[in-house]
Amino acid sequence: MRPGRPRRTVRLRLTALYGGLFLVCGAALLAVTYALVAGALDRPPAVVKRAVTVGAPAPGDGAPPNAGPGDQAAVDSLQQEVRRSVDHQKSAMLHTLLVQSGFALGLMALTSVLLGWVVAGRILRPLRTITSTARDISATSLQRRLALDGPRDELRELGDTFDALLARLEGSFQAQRQFVANASHELRTPLARQRALGQVALADPEPSVASLRAAHERILAAGEQQERLIEALLTLARGHAGIDVRHPVDLARLVEESITGCGTDAAERHVTVRPSTGAAVTTGHRALVERLVTNLLDNAIRYNTPGGHVDIGTATESGRAVVTVANTGPVVPADALERIIQPFQRLDATRPARNVRTADSPGLGLGLSIVAAIASAHDATLTAVARAGGGLVVTVSFPTASTKPP
Repeated sequence: MRPGRPRRTVRLRLTALYGGLFLVCGAALLAVTYALVAGALDRPPAVVKRAVTVGAPAPGDGAPPNAGPGDQAAVDSLQQEVRRSVDHQKSAMLHTLLVQSGFALGLMALTSVLLGWVVAGRILRPLRTITSTARDISATSLQRRLALDGPRDELRELGDTFDALLARLEGSFQAQRQFVANASHELRTPLARQRALGQVALADPEPSVASLRAAHERILAAGEQQERLIEALLTLARGHAGIDVRHPVDLARLVEESITGCGTDAAERHVTVRPSTGAAVTTGHRALVERLVTNLLDNAIRYNTPGGHVDIGTATESGRAVVTVANTGPVVPADALERIIQPFQRLDATRPARNVRTADSPGLGLGLSIVAAIASAHDATLTAVARAGGGLVVTVSFPTASTKPP
């Protein structure tokens, strides 16, 4: 912007638009009025018209009826004088009309510009409020809202949309801070365990090979826990990032492969896996979908009871490829269904009525979070329902391979 030039704001442009429209409409009205008045003045009054046409003086002048040639010349001179007088009076009237109308038009145009400036300012006041609030809001003050009042017009809808955006941002920031805090806590636990094991081994004045071996094995186990946690976090991040390229994925085959991989764990926990696979083909990232199925099956086996069972099946229902995993186990409170999908949220098997996080839980607390992220990346819907006798029924519904993702 050049120095000295006024900034072309929306208010200035609206004012110029209002003033320009009024000036154009006023000029058009003045031109029409001028043409109508000029047309009316082209028709002289009846008395003057009769005097000019008949060629005789007007009644009451006392002129003789038998006028001679000299009198005819006087009549012609009178006619010319009348025409000149009428034309002069017409020009004077039109000139006066034009000058006075132009002055009135200029005055009203100036008034319309001033009124347009005021009206534009009142109309754009919510925009200034939005701009000022957006400028003052930072990551630590996302709880602020515009809360615009007035009629529900376009500006009110814009303010409500901005408030909804702030609410979503506030929720995302809070979830991110909570996630970072939980991840830091989960990573600190195995690190502290490794350090404590190392310090205990070093503090032993007469360590044996067996004690050192046991300490190193426990340190390696803590490191393996860290690796699993970091891998789970990376998978969760990949799930949130979305998918660029999609390929056909056979859900029934993935379920069969996952059952084969989890057979040992199920046998150790005395849990029976009962598959029921049907045709179900979707599109997406095969590795991520495989991780989704594996996590569902792992959770169903891990959070089960000895002698329990897991029912896992695939099918195509209402044009959707569906994976369903139902397991027996402890009773899951209804108010815990939404929380266990959040990262680092676990159920304590010894206290099934409470949704608490425990450091000694068998999992990382990321299984269902990864499932939810992968399902969202594949435009799938995830539903979890608590069974009356204990356990969960988790259903993931994918778009079929013939259905284009939104």
